[in-house]
This record gives sequence, C-alpha cells and structure tokens, in this order.
Amino acid sequence: MNNNQDERKEQNFISSVVYIDEDSSGCEEFFRELLKCLDEHFLHYEIIAVCNGIDEDMSRRLHGLLEQYSASLHMSLINMSVRQSREQCMNAGLDLSIGDYVYEFDSAEAVHDFGLVWEAYLEAMHGSDIVTVCPKKENIMSRIFYRTFNSHSNSAYPLRTNAFTLISRRALNRVHSVYVSPTYRKAVYSSIGLKLSVLEFDGTVQNNERDKFGLAVDSLLLYTDFGCKFSLNLALLMMLATLTGLVYTAAVWFAGNPVSGWTTMMSVLTMGLTGVFAVLAIVMKYLTLIIRLFVNRQSYLVESIKKV
Repeated sequence: MNNNQDERKEQNFISSVVYIDEDSSGCEEFFRELLKCLDEHFLHYEIIAVCNGIDEDMSRRLHGLLEQYSASLHMSLINMSVRQSREQCMNAGLDLSIGDYVYEFDSAEAVHDFGLVWEAYLEAMHGSDIVTVCPKKENIMSRIFYRTFNSHSNSAYPLRTNAFTLISRRALNRVHSVYVSPTYRKAVYSSIGLKLSVLEFDGTVQNNERDKFGLAVDSLLLYTDFGCKFSLNLALLMMLATLTGLVYTAAVWFAGNPVSGWTTMMSVLTMGLTGVFAVLAIVMKYLTLIIRLFVNRQSYLVESIKKV
C-alpha cells in the first residue's frame, strides 16, 4: 500500500526555505502544516529553517519540533551569526538548497491555505519557472511602493506583495548567472526573462521587515531608473534656476542700475553653478551605469548549519 502511495507522489526533489525570527510565534503550526502538505504530494523533500536572531527558548522549541520529523526527511537549521536582513538570510538558505524546485517562505506564519503549496507546484508544471502566491489585499504603503517600482521598472511582470514563491532550479541558476548576488529577490525574479505566474488568495500578509525603508530605497536604485531620473531632473531643474539668475543679472546690468561689482559676482556664481549641476547630471548617469554593471556582493554571515 505504501509503495503504491509513493509511486503516485511527485519525483522532483523539493526544497523549502523558511525564514524565522523572534516574531515567528506560530512557527510550530506552520511547520506541521507544511510537512503534512509536502509529505502528501512529494516523495523527496527537504526543509531549511533560517534562524535570524531568535532567543534560546525559541531555538530549543524549534529543535524539538524538527527532531520529531528527522527520520522521514532532510532538515537543516541555519543559525545566522548576527542579526541580518531577511534578504541576506533567504540567500543563505537558497545557497544551501539542492531541490529541483524551491519554495521560499519569507515568514513562518500560516496566513494562507497550504493547499496553495500544491497548486503552485501544479502551475509550475504548466511551464512557469517562477510562481508567486499573493494576497488580494495590500496595505497602502505597499501599494505606493509597488506602484512606484513598477512604473520605473522595465520588468515584464509587475511586483506585488506575496506570501511565498516557488522557483525552479533553472531560474535560480539564471539568477546567479545574471547577478553577483540578488539584493531584492522579487525584483530579480521578474527581470530574468523566464515565465512568472501569480496565484491569488483571500487575505493579507503582514510584512514585519524592520528595515523596509532601506530595502525600498536600495531596490529602487538598483532595479529601476527612479534614482537616475530623479537625480537628472533635479540637476536640470537647478541648472535652469541658475540660468534664470544669469538672465536676471543681465537684465539688471542692461537697465543701468547695478551695484558696483554685483553683476560680475552674480555672473560668475550663476555660470559656475550651472556648470556644477550639469556635471552632476553626467556623474549621476555614469554612477547609475556602474551600479547596474557591478552590483555589490551581498554577503551574509552564518554561525552554524545543523543537519537535524
């Protein structure tokens, strides 16, 4: 009977990378539901729990939970040496994963029906290398950010809030061939040229990322032309303002009532500032090109990796 059940299960090796921090109070229920879903549909799978700044009590409870299932699957526990960003932690888990398909859970909170885990896999089997599962509702700050990002991005697929993502090994290999190290995974996945599908569910996702503003700024600068356009427009605006000052200076001189030395001083200042802002506009353009050509390596620090 068990052999027949195993034959009906999917043969692809599945990895699940789960981010855990001190706010992951419901991680026990999350792991139970995830394990139940994986065991029902897949013959070979692993779970990689990435622990970021959790206390000793939660660490012991998590070890105890994972050890209950250690006989039936491969489980790894990554302890980050110091508290780091969610993106860095998830990159550490993805580098350790070996699955043909990898689930990325940015939170260990059960905010969705775990049947969506299987639905995402079925969608991938229809030709999608990336499947993102998103809530139908977003908070106002997320809507503003994603609207700004999508309007300045050349990606084929718009970004939105998601609960988890399923990505194929081919897509992960493409990511590492295009980028030194992804700083914002969602932006990278939408820009690598592979098919991306979206599944929706009723509900919302709470993003507890502490440095959301910093990540938003970095993402806009690295993966869109927002920073370049803003800098160039500001530099051109200031250049026009100084040229207007130069015109005003000339008008006062031709009117015949300038203060002695005022015309010369203002002419030098306005022409000098015009040149400065013109140079800044050129520098901003070059810096944007350099950033896109040589993205800084996103490093992470791991304290230990334990096979449970």
